[in-house]
Amino acid sequence: MTAPALTIAEILDQPAVVPLWPTVGRALALSESTTYQLAAEGRLPIEVIKLGRRRVARTIDLHRFLGLAPQENGAGPGYQPGSSAGHEEAAGYQPAASEEQSHSHAKQESGSRS
Repeated sequence: MTAPALTIAEILDQPAVVPLWPTVGRALALSESTTYQLAAEGRLPIEVIKLGRRRVARTIDLHRFLGLAPQENGAGPGYQPGSSAGHEEAAGYQPAASEEQSHSHAKQESGSRS
């Protein structure tokens, strides 16, 4: 039986490393057995770290895979904690403006200053 998926807020509120189950599996909407099977086969989309008998993943790798962490160049989605009635999964999630939109906005501002 598959546990309910984690919300964005729950995913972002994790320590530096997280266990494969339930955290990684639930964030990827996988069952426990599928999570461990994919990890054993090296087919999870994020690196698995072995700590003794435990299997964990870096939280930042999970965030990057899910598109919740900024890219190395600073571009990427931002997350603002907050509430949104009826949209718990996306509460506070604000996608970043595209580069094209940013350039268009900058051109409009420079044109209005003349």
